[in-house]
Amino acid sequence: MIILVSIGEGMRTYLTDIFAGMGSNLLFVVPGKRDTKGGGRGGYNTMRKLTLDDARALRKRSYNIVGLASRVVGGGRIQNGSLSRDTLIMGTDQDFLRVHNLKLASGRFYSPEDVDGKHRMTIIGQTIAQELFGNRSPLGQPVKILDARFRVVGVMARKGQSLGFDFDDMVIIPVTSALDLFGQEGLSAISVKASNPTNLQPAILDIKRILKRRHNNKEDFTVISQADLLDTVNKLTRTMTMVLLGIASISLLVGGIGIMNIMLVSVRERTREIGVRKAVGAKRRDILAQFLIEAVTISMLGGLIGLALGAATATLITILVPDIPTKLTLWSVGLAFGFSFCVGVFFGVAPAQKAANLDPIASLRYE
Repeated sequence: MIILVSIGEGMRTYLTDIFAGMGSNLLFVVPGKRDTKGGGRGGYNTMRKLTLDDARALRKRSYNIVGLASRVVGGGRIQNGSLSRDTLIMGTDQDFLRVHNLKLASGRFYSPEDVDGKHRMTIIGQTIAQELFGNRSPLGQPVKILDARFRVVGVMARKGQSLGFDFDDMVIIPVTSALDLFGQEGLSAISVKASNPTNLQPAILDIKRILKRRHNNKEDFTVISQADLLDTVNKLTRTMTMVLLGIASISLLVGGIGIMNIMLVSVRERTREIGVRKAVGAKRRDILAQFLIEAVTISMLGGLIGLALGAATATLITILVPDIPTKLTLWSVGLAFGFSFCVGVFFGVAPAQKAANLDPIASLRYE
């Protein structure tokens, strides 16, 4: 139980940290509105795309937004001489780093003038830099992205994977250049940063008001908050933890049956002892308490040993496999001990009652 719950809680903390690492107070605007149709089935209505003009309107007209990053996402090949790599291509604008809490290792990010001028410049991830340039500096070097030539002006700081994106294996170009490169008119999404957590709801209302006015009073887009995404992830991880607890509970029940069998054997082997105790004045409740305490003691000792082994194994898993996070929580320790106590009581009652109900004369004659 300790190992399984530690993995579940570790995964929840890991995902929470990922969301926090992507920035705070974030909202994501995506094209299409979630509709409910007959039969309980939902669909997306994508009558109108999100555009750069939509993003500019949000940036200018909302007082609750402090940052905004337009995004166009696609895939393609980046090439430097004879070396090439298939990678993710992200088109965005000058606020991307600030909105998503990212940093550069070297070089610079592009400016609003670079975005408006559709300049052919790119920022590459650490994996791209290593594979295409080795130990050489990629800054100022020309590369080919799809069929267009770009110049490397920056290298991202190492970030790793987050929300399905590997920022080390990514190419970032101006959003205007990305629209031309992919032959698109609409954006994949718009990331919006509210000024503070209390301004999330006002920011959502601003987004809806501004975009509906631009879209002929139609809400053909969806606003998703970072908190909503995190809440969904927490629900999934809690469900996973409950499933793991269910699996662990089956093992504990099997252990409880083992305790009951051991105590039944103990009652049979100590029949004469029980007879002697009753003959010298022990009451039924004394015998009952004796065997019930023994059952609970066995169960709790097993719980202590299991806690030590579980905590050690969880720590070892984190050391040997860092990609599998584990976290030992106080509630899981309390739950394990509580369950061990209940198992000892539940499966110790039958043997204790059997011992308490033995006839003292028959017990003294038992061989």
